[in-house]
Amino acid sequence: MSDEKTSRFVRVRVDVLLEVHDEDAVTTAALRRLADDPEVPDDERAHAEAAVTEDTAEALAYLVDPFDLLGEVPGVELQQASWSSERADHDPDSTEWDLDEDDLDEDDGADGEEGRIG
Repeated sequence: MSDEKTSRFVRVRVDVLLEVHDEDAVTTAALRRLADDPEVPDDERAHAEAAVTEDTAEALAYLVDPFDLLGEVPGVELQQASWSSERADHDPDSTEWDLDEDDLDEDDGADGEEGRIG
């Protein structure tokens, strides 16, 4: 990475599918985090509380924070992050989550699955 033409910036893309078993627990955790967040102004807090109460996906978006995920990684500084969540239909038999052709090595085994759960 010492080449002058090589960027020091790396974009990491992650796509995660969660199955929610307890919507009330997710909502409660998001409300607790909102209550404990001194950075959120009161008028914004009321709007956020309404959003996380009405939609579990919004509650998850508030709970999942890339800054928390990468804050302890040595040698890097998070420059920008954006994330969202949405309800999704999921068919466990669908090929949507199958490995891409590029992810398979010559033995047809997975290459680099350390970061893959499921």
